[in-house]
Amino acid sequence: MTSVQAAATDLERLERLVGAVSSLRRQVGQRIVGQDAVVDGILTALLAGGHALLIGVPGLAKTLMVQTVAEALQLSFNRVQFTPDLMPGDITGTEIIEEDLTTGKRAFRFVPGPVFANVVLADEINRTPPKTQAALLQAMQEHTVTAAGTTYTLPDPFFVLATQNPIEQEGTYPLPEAQLDRFMLELRVAYPSRDEEEAIVEQTTGRRTVHLAPVLDAQAMLEAQDLVRRIPVSKGLIRASVLLARMTRPTDADAPPLVKEYVEWGAGPRASQYLVLGAKARAAMAGRPMADLEDVRAVALAVLRHRVVTNFAAEAANRSSEDVIAELVTNRRWSDVA
Repeated sequence: MTSVQAAATDLERLERLVGAVSSLRRQVGQRIVGQDAVVDGILTALLAGGHALLIGVPGLAKTLMVQTVAEALQLSFNRVQFTPDLMPGDITGTEIIEEDLTTGKRAFRFVPGPVFANVVLADEINRTPPKTQAALLQAMQEHTVTAAGTTYTLPDPFFVLATQNPIEQEGTYPLPEAQLDRFMLELRVAYPSRDEEEAIVEQTTGRRTVHLAPVLDAQAMLEAQDLVRRIPVSKGLIRASVLLARMTRPTDADAPPLVKEYVEWGAGPRASQYLVLGAKARAAMAGRPMADLEDVRAVALAVLRHRVVTNFAAEAANRSSEDVIAELVTNRRWSDVA
């Protein structure tokens, strides 16, 4: 196949992906009223092969949103309710002793846990101790689980979509920075508008039953991820993405005075990677064959806000990581290198 034929084939696949994304939005919209930005954020993470953390108060359909996306994608789905007494083996699986009734011999057999699914919903992930939270670290980064010295491969594709309640902090265990860094995006789920809330109440208090039509299966999702990876970006866009991530680090020469004053720790190299991957995914969802600087700007807040740790001076000045990132995104130093 020539390069021209390959490019034409990719354009055809891009058109099909745009149609699939549009159909997926319609399917999700049958159950979820509003929250278009959050749904697009989830789709961006899925197409880029990343994980997403959804933060919002109770009752905003975070769990239903994830379950609906998984159903519309025809992917296997498991939900884990994180509680203080949850153990690592309850997530990854455990070995049990099994006896052969014919020979009487006993042997260990591994029973896979709920992490063995295409989409894993970690509901209220901050309600379980760090020992159990850490059970997801290997799974999220390497897509494998190790039990009793044996490594098992997780289904492909594999996504962790986690939820957190930002207002109730008693009995919670904040996620360590190493685990937060494994989430590609942090998505904030806001209250619905008045019209949306009226539509939600009308839809959920009647007898209407919604049946979703599957849009993509696991193989189609893998092909879509491969297509996203092949979306080209310029060297300038890579330079801009790397510079934006480096500007969040107070010890870096590229950090502006705002960061040096208010930031304790900045974003690591995963942020640079996810800025580019997120830009590619957004371009693919819009049917554009090449990502641009606006795509990076669109995903910057979701990629960076959980990776930037502010200090006491920021707290005293009532400045959050979102405030810092909002100023960085409007700083022309990083966009001028693109």
